[in-house]
Amino acid sequence: MKSIILKRILFLSLLFNGIFVQAQGPSMVSPQLLSKDSMPLGLTQAVELGLQSSKQLRLASAKIDEANALLQQAKDGRLPDAAVSGSALWLAKPTIDMKTKGSNGSGNGNAQEPVNVNKAIYGMLNVSQPVFAGYRIKSGIESARFLSEAAKLDAANDTDGIIQNTIAAYYNLYKADAAITVVEKNLEESQERVKDFRNMEKNGLLARNDLLKAELEASNLQLALLEAQKDRDLANVNLDVQLGLPSGTIIKPIEKPAALAAGKSLEEWESLSLTHRKDVAAVREREKASASQIKQSKSDYYPSVSVTAGYFAADIPGFLTITNAVNAGAGIHYSISSLWKTKSKVAAAEARRQQVQVMGAQLNDQVRLQLNHDYQEAILSGKKIAVLEQAVEQSNENYRIVHNKFSNSLATTTDLLDANVARLRANLEYEMAKADAAISYYNLERTAGVITDHFRSTP
Repeated sequence: MKSIILKRILFLSLLFNGIFVQAQGPSMVSPQLLSKDSMPLGLTQAVELGLQSSKQLRLASAKIDEANALLQQAKDGRLPDAAVSGSALWLAKPTIDMKTKGSNGSGNGNAQEPVNVNKAIYGMLNVSQPVFAGYRIKSGIESARFLSEAAKLDAANDTDGIIQNTIAAYYNLYKADAAITVVEKNLEESQERVKDFRNMEKNGLLARNDLLKAELEASNLQLALLEAQKDRDLANVNLDVQLGLPSGTIIKPIEKPAALAAGKSLEEWESLSLTHRKDVAAVREREKASASQIKQSKSDYYPSVSVTAGYFAADIPGFLTITNAVNAGAGIHYSISSLWKTKSKVAAAEARRQQVQVMGAQLNDQVRLQLNHDYQEAILSGKKIAVLEQAVEQSNENYRIVHNKFSNSLATTTDLLDANVARLRANLEYEMAKADAAISYYNLERTAGVITDHFRSTP
């Protein structure tokens, strides 16, 4: 008899610890909600709040801005370079002794008057327009454009992940509420049973040991309820943080899990993932960018050609004045050392492209495996609901029969309590299965890359 009671206690402990392990989330959150502000919330509203308050999306937006700036920087390479320089110099009075030879070849000719130079001013304007840079500018713009698109796709992939996490957190809170409701109902019935058993024990119709069993069950349910309420608070705090709500806001999930089925075949889901997965598309953009970077590295093999123009003016009082000194022409530059230095740059760029290709292949394998897993989970979750629905009916009927037998002294107290535990377990698992089925379906949509489309089409 003692072993049966211990098994029942162990079952209740494992049951509630298992139910709320996902709802608890990170252990760093505060374990209690202090405020009693209540906020009814639907799933679509939760998703919208999660997207609005996501710091991850803000970071992704900053990365998009950086990628766009780098793209503009690459485009600016097509613009002319212009530089202006000038100087104003003040000089100490120099000693200038200029001598010319006389007709007899001696150096005793008439000395010229020394030039008095004490300052000099000059300015230059140079403009250079690249005409051909060995495809360096063109390939640089292509690479930056592909990387900009990859950054946008990364942000879209982050959006999908945030939606999925919000859904899981929302339904974990729903499961916590459902479990509290089921336990409270069973606790109320258990407490009524204890009252009845006490009266029976007083009248000599029930053994003291059987009353203790009923009281122990009620105590176990009270402990389970306290644990469930604590875990509900933790799940609420986690969702508050995820949605950016004030600390202490108590969220009331008002949307029950929808009855969602896989609907499509596995092949159809795989086809969707090939065209809708944002991270897969981002890898493709990075592969294109790496191909452009190879071209950019090879540009060192070619000379660069540009047209130039300039203007120069100078004034050295008492000595020299220059104005309207305009020049124009074309220039060519070629580094001979590029013949043996560029090869290693090209090899490094090709190696980076191979890395991106391998990463893409690995990601495709991961998506395929995850899609198969999520598809099977979604199918299994739907089947579980049907089975557990029958289990609820069967456990309720079994409890009714055992209760009647117990009333007629045809069943023991242990039989009655065991039937009650079976009923509690069936009802809890049924409520959990409904939420898990919805989460499984949204996980499948996330893996296929269409979860954002689902909520975009939701009115």
